[in-house]
Amino acid sequence: MIEYPWKMPRAFVSEKAARFTESVIREMTRLANKHGAINLAQGFPDFPAPEELKEAACRAIRADVNQYAITWGSKNLREGLARKYAGLGADPETMVTVTCGATEAMVATLLATIDPGDEVVIFEPFYENYGPDAVLSGAVPRFVPLRSGATGWEMDVKALRRAFTKRTRAIIVNTPNNPTGKVFTRDELGEIAALCRKHDVLAVTDEVYEHIVYDGAEHVSMATLPGMAERTVTVSALSKTFSVTGWRLGYTIAPPRITSAIRKVHDFLTVGAPHPLQEAAAELLRKGPAVTSRLAGEYRERREVFFEGLEEAGLAPPHKPQGAYYVLVDVSGFGFPTDTECARWMVEEIGVAAVPGSSFYRDPRDGASLLRFAFCKRVETLRQAAQRLRKAAAKSGAR
Repeated sequence: MIEYPWKMPRAFVSEKAARFTESVIREMTRLANKHGAINLAQGFPDFPAPEELKEAACRAIRADVNQYAITWGSKNLREGLARKYAGLGADPETMVTVTCGATEAMVATLLATIDPGDEVVIFEPFYENYGPDAVLSGAVPRFVPLRSGATGWEMDVKALRRAFTKRTRAIIVNTPNNPTGKVFTRDELGEIAALCRKHDVLAVTDEVYEHIVYDGAEHVSMATLPGMAERTVTVSALSKTFSVTGWRLGYTIAPPRITSAIRKVHDFLTVGAPHPLQEAAAELLRKGPAVTSRLAGEYRERREVFFEGLEEAGLAPPHKPQGAYYVLVDVSGFGFPTDTECARWMVEEIGVAAVPGSSFYRDPRDGASLLRFAFCKRVETLRQAAQRLRKAAAKSGAR
């Protein structure tokens, strides 16, 4: 048997890989599994996907749709997405690229459009992947804070204007937002669009929660604003809409020249997304709004149930999320020095997994009092989690 020495002649680890950690979100899932905790950390449902979608996938597999699709996506799915984005004049042959989830869509877009040293504007708190994406693409991130104000999470327009420089190449806009639940208003998107036009900057929009909005909030796609179709890459996915996060079906909608670059990068990153699952998704897309219209109502119920539990535990934030299915909660009252220590105590002793808030900030201290919970679970799961959070509150009072 070969014995591998711990001491290696060289590190053989790139400077890029040394600049970021493994996903904190996925680490919390591993800890939840280890300790048998309720997983409110990672944003995947614990309820079944639509039956008709599963049947469509089985039909595709039995029909031997088991080989590579065209690299940038099966014709049926690209045509279905083009119909969905008909308002943008999306051509399935030149503007639509199917990827292995929105995660790959985002990094493929940045690799295809960013040169080392280019600046990318990112709102914070931000989805944790954006940091490593910037490192891998060679981008220099410029962070703009979203602040919790009187009406919810608010955009600092002055800070945003200062963030744009001669080196700015792109801005990432995630709406509805993870982790805050903010839905950017049409006026806020208009401010961003004006800066993009003024400074000749690309907008990369992460819209995976586009169908999950509450209380009259309106999801507006950046590409629909005047002068933005030609300078926007719309990133989204079918995983959140159809509750199939493990299928890894994302996509980009972009002008032809940018799409061509994204497709080249995508080809050498993953070759392509699973073909039978693409065909199943295309079949369900044909039903259009009949599939997506019920999402907001179903998640609104879950939001209300979970917030009731947070209120009973003394943890409810002042504002409910306007979209997506996450909430940032102030847990400073539990008395832990850091959010990471609190999250580990929560998963090990209380039996509920959440994500440390520091993973959504450039400076960990800015999120040190926060945990992010995902409420994309069955109502009974959320009620059980709420019961455990009340126990956490009682325990923290005795600490």
